Amino acid sequence: MLKWALIFLVISLISGFLGFSGISAATATIAKFLFFLFLIVFLVFLVLALMAGSAVM
Repeated sequence: MLKWALIFLVISLISGFLGFSGISAATATIAKFLFFLFLIVFLVFLVLALMAGSAVM
């Protein structure tokens, strides 16, 4: 998921550089959404791993 966010970020930067502002804005929005989704999933798995680690001990 983070890989796709970085891909959309690169597409956004390239299209912004070439002057395609509509495509750039759309891909930047997708990249932000995917990044925050990745961040939420990462934090959920981090909390679950910490809870599982404390249950083993």
